[in-house]
Amino acid sequence: MKIAVAQLRPIKGDTYSNIVKHQQFTHLAISHKADAIFFSELSISSYEPELAKALASDLGDNQFDVFQEISDHSNITIGIGMPEKTIAGIKISMFIFQPSQPRKAYSKQQLHSDELAYFVKGEKQIIITIDHVKIAPAICYESLQPSHIESAVALGAEIYMASVAKSQEGIRKAIEYYTVIAKKYSMPILVSNCTGFCDNFESAGQSCVLSKQGNVIGQLNSTDEGILIFDTKTSEVLVQMI
Repeated sequence: MKIAVAQLRPIKGDTYSNIVKHQQFTHLAISHKADAIFFSELSISSYEPELAKALASDLGDNQFDVFQEISDHSNITIGIGMPEKTIAGIKISMFIFQPSQPRKAYSKQQLHSDELAYFVKGEKQIIITIDHVKIAPAICYESLQPSHIESAVALGAEIYMASVAKSQEGIRKAIEYYTVIAKKYSMPILVSNCTGFCDNFESAGQSCVLSKQGNVIGQLNSTDEGILIFDTKTSEVLVQMI
């Protein structure tokens, strides 16, 4: 199986343009025969907590129909980041599209203190199964909390997929931590970060793939857009800049 990790520069609050860009990245992944592609935290809106309430949507929004159509036609799983409008409040979610399956959302369960004024917590972990391989999504802050991966492992996760929005210092510390837990659980970890200014910081890219031995086996730089494609059978990583 091949899993693509996207690194893009979202346009603040411009969901239409970001949806178009997500389609371009997805088609690039398809051209490399990827079975899945995952994007960074709140990739459709950009990580903008103060705009989240105004931009929030839900799984049934027809602006996302194009992702289901691509998924069905090209047999690819797609995970995009979006503020989700729910009865409980606004959640930081990953909308997941799989071929001929109902759409689903995974919502960030552990929020940073800075996010509590804007978002509510998700309620449970989900596992994404592709070709019998179990992938656990994690969203930024919670991916640095040991309890999160412990829960994912208990559910049978074989790959950990971290969608983040991090500064230079943030991504440096995150990769140091991912190196430890990849080795501890003998589990590949895929990391999608964005580039460009968002919220009140400069996001520093450096999206990467870590082997189950804890080694960084593929990484993008801090500024350019692109994708990484991880082959789960060979542990090889293809780097494709855009």
